Amino acid sequence: MSGCPYFEKRHLLFKNKPPTTEEDEDASQAGVNKASKGGIIYGDYLQLDKIVSAQVLQSEVKGNKIHDEHLFIVTHQAYELWFKQILFELDSVREIFISGHVRDERNMLKVNTRIHRIVMIFRLLVDQFAVLETMTALDFFDFREYLSPASGFQSLQFRILENKIGVPDNMRVPYNRRHYRDNFKGHESELLLTTEQEPTLLKLVEEWLERTPGLEADGFNFWERLEINIFDGLNQEKEKIEKMPDSEDREELMAELVKQKELFTSLFDEKRHDHLLSKGERRLSYKALQGALMIYFYREEPRFQVPFQLLTSLMDIDTLMTKWRYNHVCMVHRMIGSKAGTGGSSGYHYLRSTVSDRYKVFVDLFNLATFLVPRHWVPKLNPKDHTFLYMAECCDSSYCSSEDSD
Repeated sequence: MSGCPYFEKRHLLFKNKPPTTEEDEDASQAGVNKASKGGIIYGDYLQLDKIVSAQVLQSEVKGNKIHDEHLFIVTHQAYELWFKQILFELDSVREIFISGHVRDERNMLKVNTRIHRIVMIFRLLVDQFAVLETMTALDFFDFREYLSPASGFQSLQFRILENKIGVPDNMRVPYNRRHYRDNFKGHESELLLTTEQEPTLLKLVEEWLERTPGLEADGFNFWERLEINIFDGLNQEKEKIEKMPDSEDREELMAELVKQKELFTSLFDEKRHDHLLSKGERRLSYKALQGALMIYFYREEPRFQVPFQLLTSLMDIDTLMTKWRYNHVCMVHRMIGSKAGTGGSSGYHYLRSTVSDRYKVFVDLFNLATFLVPRHWVPKLNPKDHTFLYMAECCDSSYCSSEDSD
């Protein structure tokens, strides 16, 4: 009769296991309880008495305690704590740019690490909706009346985060036909106005991209070389197509080539770029776009590997913020349908209007893929002549000279 192979041979698993000695047991208990000697302990260090007592259920205050309101509060408090951490990391990165310390390229590791940390936090925030969605629409309905007029739109930290990253004021969707700041009063409104006037991450990255080595007209002159190579390549493609016999394929290829030529003509037209910039269809300056595209094409070169990672992480932030908004829209639709929000907005319909490119800060970085060309069209670099790719800029006076030197 056959049996379970594991249980038949389970004695072999422990056959060669050495017996536990008294010495081993003593080693597991060899530590010293330092807390017994005084000093700050875990709960005091984290001020847990304040954190774990901050969940005041309005349903309970009104004499009708609803179980799931506790989950609702804890989840949103967790969001706000993570927003605070994101702002903490973002401010430190902005300070590195503002102070000029980013000119010392050794500081780029610190920038990348902190931006990547923001990315990982946003991944967590996107996934956190799954916990909140364990609550059904009826569960939420049971205590929703106690929330009004509180609303997620009133999250001051999230609005500050949008401002500091670089969401343009003129691209925001009005809230009940009013400016978003009108929903905040006193100090909060003043704080939002202040953050609107500070250098945004977008602006600081733009200035950094404009300094990309290799853009100099009296140096490698990447932009002019790229323009020459691309139009030479397009002309060669045209000659190949013209030699083809008449057919639908030939017509399609020629039509596509015309579109490509129009696309690249607009890319190298600075006035066209500035026009798109004024309409909000582009966010980076003409020179910053050149720098971003250069980093994109030469990302495998030593000096551009870290900058390319930064640009990738910035796109990740945009992507995850869009996913966060979308998950929020889906959750609200699921919980309240088409009802008005507790703060007075149109609810689902308002939130749905915010899931668009108008809230994407680094949309130009996504659009770089539009301008990809065959590798052999990219201007060639000679390591002997173009040493800027292997010689990073270092300024000892700025490297780790700020108070934030970890």
